[in-house]
Amino acid sequence: MKRPSIHWRRPLILCALCALPLAWAPLDAFSKDHALLLNASPSLPNWAFWLDKRAPIERGSLVFFEPPPSALIETHFGSDPQMFGKRVLGLPGDVVSHEGMDVFVNGEKIATRLAVTRLGIPLTRGPAGTIPANCYYTGTDHPRGLDSRYGAIGFVCAGQILGSGRAIL
Repeated sequence: MKRPSIHWRRPLILCALCALPLAWAPLDAFSKDHALLLNASPSLPNWAFWLDKRAPIERGSLVFFEPPPSALIETHFGSDPQMFGKRVLGLPGDVVSHEGMDVFVNGEKIATRLAVTRLGIPLTRGPAGTIPANCYYTGTDHPRGLDSRYGAIGFVCAGQILGSGRAIL
C-alpha cells in the first residue's frame, strides 16, 4: 500500500489535532453527568449501577447520596464513607409514621426497624411527619440497610443527592 505523500501528512495531522478537542468536549460533558458505580454493600441486590446526575427522581427511583456525618456512620463506615444507594420510598408531601418498629408512608407499611446495629449500637427512630420539599424517604429491602428508617440518615435532601441510577449488573 502506498503511503500518503509528505504533502498530505501535515494537513492530516493538523486536522486530527484540531478535531481532538471537538470530539473531547462532548465526552467530557457526558462524563460530568454520568458514572459507573460498583456496589460494595449487601443492602442492594445488584453490584453495578449507572448514575445519571440529571435523571428525574420518582417513587421507586434508585438514588445515590452522601450520608450525613454522624458517629454511627463513622463507626460502621469510617471517617470518609462511600456514597449510599437507596430506593425512594417517599416523596415530598408524603406522610411518614411509625407504629412500634413498623414504618409507614401514607399509611402503607414499607419497612420494619431494628433496635441495634450489627455491632450492638442502639438505633434511633427516623423522622416522622410530612416529607419536606426537595427531600425523600429512602430505603432498601435489606433488613440491616441503614436508611431513612433511622435518625442517622433521616430524610435525604437535594443537597446530598449525587444522582439517580439504575442497576446494570
